[in-house]
Amino acid sequence: MGHSWVEVEIYDLERKKSKKVNALVDTGASLTVLPKKLADELEIKPIKEERVATGAGEIKVERGRAWIKLKDKEDVFPVWISDFVDKVLLGVVILESFGFEVDPATGKLKERPLLLY
Repeated sequence: MGHSWVEVEIYDLERKKSKKVNALVDTGASLTVLPKKLADELEIKPIKEERVATGAGEIKVERGRAWIKLKDKEDVFPVWISDFVDKVLLGVVILESFGFEVDPATGKLKERPLLLY
């Protein structure tokens, strides 16, 4: 299928700072990860440090919270902050919460009904 990219707008919790970025949709990941440089720029504060599993093994990363706007939908989500990434990785938790999925034929997002279970 290749890579799917979407424009998202990320805000700090107080909605004082924001930035539109192209995010890589990672349908193999549950979590959304921000580069530390972007989190610092938007003053997204870490809440705690957690261990997470990656394809390369287990690492420690900081978790924060941010407003995420995707198309016409927006909400507050947990985000993980890492020096190991240089782009925003958008995981399926946000996609499914907003009612989107990746169309395998086009690589574009398409709306679908929310899943209750």
